[in-house]
Amino acid sequence: MTRARFDLGSADHARLAAAFPRGMRPSPAGRVRMGLAVAAAVALAAYAFWRLGFSLERLGSGLAQLGHFVLMMFPPDPGTQLPLYIHALGETLAIAFLGTLGGALLAAPFGFLAAKNVIPNIFAHFAVRRFLDTVRGVDRLIWALIYVTVVGLGPFAGILAIATASFGELGKLFSEAVEALDRKPVEGVVSTGGSPLEGVRFGMLPQVLPVLASQLLYYFESNSRQSTIVGIVGAGGLGLHLAEQIRVLEWQKVSFLVLMMLVMVGVIDFISSRLRFAIIGKARITT
Repeated sequence: MTRARFDLGSADHARLAAAFPRGMRPSPAGRVRMGLAVAAAVALAAYAFWRLGFSLERLGSGLAQLGHFVLMMFPPDPGTQLPLYIHALGETLAIAFLGTLGGALLAAPFGFLAAKNVIPNIFAHFAVRRFLDTVRGVDRLIWALIYVTVVGLGPFAGILAIATASFGELGKLFSEAVEALDRKPVEGVVSTGGSPLEGVRFGMLPQVLPVLASQLLYYFESNSRQSTIVGIVGAGGLGLHLAEQIRVLEWQKVSFLVLMMLVMVGVIDFISSRLRFAIIGKARITT
């Protein structure tokens, strides 16, 4: 049965190639352009490696040094600081949770304002989109450095950094999810006498909420990793202790902190994946 379908596809392909030779076969000019594009990409990569000082000798010595550090990391040992590290793990989770929640609460209204099928005014739509682009264009680590300077060291700066970065990114994702919705339920609500706001409430929200919840869970998982990174610059959590132990060359404590991060991310990934599948499955059943 499988072989018959394959033969039929080959025959169809041959007939199409005979009927439309230009469409099914690349032209000589197209092949030349493709070859030139590949050659330009290879030349650009080679120039970048040369300009940035790429060296196989330095790479080899660096890998040897990395192997030496890895050997020094075993066995992982927190020493007498296990309670402190557990407290820092809780701080990291709190930074990720509160930062993601705060960013989502800010992004939800802006996501609807940035959607063309909600706000048809091109100037308002353009302004909101560019504002989200500006916020999203600054990395979490830069936001953490800014907030550490503004509010001081500690987890509060990390929460603000995660919330600000998540606001810009989730705002874009939310707006794209809203724009991809089916307009028929909204039109049905409006045609029965509902206002445009009621069309959004009863026609859009039931469709978009499962998608937004799935995106929110994914961002909590991602921010649980990012909250460790922002902690390195003084925004609290495990990252702060990780940077300190690296500076004093306590490699066994470093490996223990890394192991804690891996376990944390693995558990969050497992739980959020189950929740995402449950939300998506429930949405499919109800629709």
